[in-house]
Amino acid sequence: MKLYKLFIITFLSLSIFSCEDKKKSTTPTFSLKFTDNTDKFQLNDAVKATLSTHENVKVSAVTYTLNEQTLTNSSSNLLTLETSVPENSLLGKQVIKASITYNDGKTATAEKNVTILSNTKPTIYTYTIVNTFPHDQNAYTQGLEFFRDTLFESTGQRGQSSLRKVDYKTGKVYQKIELDRKFFGEGITVLNNRLYMLTWQANTGFVFNPDNLERLETFTYQESEEGWGLCNDGEKLYKSDGTEKIWILAPETLKEQYAIQVCDNKRTYVKANELEYVNGKIYANSYQNPSVMIINPENGALEGIIDFRGLKEKVTNHPQIDVFNGIAYNPKTQTFFVTGKYWDKLFEVKIIEK
Repeated sequence: MKLYKLFIITFLSLSIFSCEDKKKSTTPTFSLKFTDNTDKFQLNDAVKATLSTHENVKVSAVTYTLNEQTLTNSSSNLLTLETSVPENSLLGKQVIKASITYNDGKTATAEKNVTILSNTKPTIYTYTIVNTFPHDQNAYTQGLEFFRDTLFESTGQRGQSSLRKVDYKTGKVYQKIELDRKFFGEGITVLNNRLYMLTWQANTGFVFNPDNLERLETFTYQESEEGWGLCNDGEKLYKSDGTEKIWILAPETLKEQYAIQVCDNKRTYVKANELEYVNGKIYANSYQNPSVMIINPENGALEGIIDFRGLKEKVTNHPQIDVFNGIAYNPKTQTFFVTGKYWDKLFEVKIIEK
């Protein structure tokens, strides 16, 4: 029995020493806390945060970053961040990170999630109708795009999805290919004589020859799980996926490089659908709303909203009629063309400030 007790005492002593050694070797924990108890900031807003730790450590250097962009800290105290949100920051959900050097060269990090918003209210626009043209009432319109004086249109619904060339003045479809029934067609755009088309939930996109609609290749998405709208600025592709994000893709590889998030001065917006790039801005149908968002492609700022209420009432009402969707810009006429899902009319419009 004495030997057993001696063994227990020895074991417990070793366990205590072991725990103390582990405690001594534990990496100190640091945390960031905003002084004003808010995690939402507009561009140029003042930001103040404190860095704290429960351990007895000596901090020798701290670098603060916002989404990998180094912040200028005006505080003389390393454990206090006093800065402002840079004007060129990406909007939406971002991360402020503190990279800490302490105790003679050891390093650690602390992070805090933030939401960065625009510092300006969106401008409200309306429209005037220039012309009204016939449109295929059986087309569940997803994408519209003018290329070489031809209107290209993509349609959705499984078993009804297609890519087509249309005489917009008569509504006649003069070339059309149909997608396999498993695909739900989505947005389109043309860049460098290649037509890119998305599908909805199949994680699949296609590249076509716009001259004859021959399929050239197939590609898959990465972080974005769905395909919604598509446009380009002459160099890059922009892809919406139903969330607040619009992804930027390299056309050579079709890899998602990064994403912007659509925000105004108060909140984040989701469901940017069909996209069109015009004069340095992204125009995006707001799915299930009779409106188009005007988005800054540099940071995601929602700079304008076009109110298209009243347009659906000018279309023939029938049991299948669905929401406003489809926007294309004709550079020759400098006007927009818009329609909806199962609408029998295509409208040529001009945008004016309300």
